Amino acid sequence: MLAKAYSSAILGVDAYIVAVEVDIAFGLPGISVVGLPDTAVQESKERVRSALKNSGYIFPPQRITINMAPANTRKSGPVFDVAIALAILAASEQLPSTGLEQSVFVGELSLDGSIRPVSGVLPFAIAAQAEGYQHLFVPCENAQEASLVEGLRVYPITHLREAVQLLGEACPIDKAYQRQPLLSASPLLMGLDFSEVKGQAYAKRGLEITAAGGHNLIMVGPPGSGKTMLARRLPTILPALTFAEALETSKIYSISGRLGLNQGLLPTRPFRAPHHSISNAGLIGGSSHPKPGEVSLAHH
Repeated sequence: MLAKAYSSAILGVDAYIVAVEVDIAFGLPGISVVGLPDTAVQESKERVRSALKNSGYIFPPQRITINMAPANTRKSGPVFDVAIALAILAASEQLPSTGLEQSVFVGELSLDGSIRPVSGVLPFAIAAQAEGYQHLFVPCENAQEASLVEGLRVYPITHLREAVQLLGEACPIDKAYQRQPLLSASPLLMGLDFSEVKGQAYAKRGLEITAAGGHNLIMVGPPGSGKTMLARRLPTILPALTFAEALETSKIYSISGRLGLNQGLLPTRPFRAPHHSISNAGLIGGSSHPKPGEVSLAHH
């Protein structure tokens, strides 16, 4: 029998929806994953097998083929575990497949069936909302981050059984995560303030013009003259992040795994201080699995 569930993957600084197709057929017992999976995705079949058995479900002793579409982009990370497990349950008729059509599932499975948090949930939520999906199932620690996207019902889950129970209910809307009010960020969050700088009138004037006009600035001087000290205090005289700016910046930090658990938007403008010996990939991003570099992490 064939079943399909939906998950999401990262491409650059954006996410896209991945269709996880599972076919169970007669033949020698085995499981194969196709669709350009990396090692972490290939290993998901062992995590899923143990999680299903330890959660009280039957792992079909048949020939199982898992296809991850689109097949022309490389899939990485353990984010697909929950979608694979639910698609196997639907294909083996242990779960109705009707509840999978309008839902996106992300999360890493433990061997006992519990669900661990993953990186990149905010862009996953943005992609799900843009594609018209109504429900997003995420690990409990990522719920606040996912709830920032309006028009999407977010369901925090801690165990595989919870996802199965929610999909089996006729109207689980009341169990969706309630969006938390956004807290206004204080510019003194890091204990720094521009008013602490004594003297340096010429340099402070340059920083004020930079902040007022949104200009670039280069500071030249010998070590110990106060360049880094001034630069660290520049964000405290910049305008507060708008919601759109905070959403963009938080998305980049979410992809990089730098957004803390149970954290929503970044509260203040980021400050980055890369070492002068940083590599090109570390500065502008890239490598075999493209990740945002310091320039992207300093967005806004």
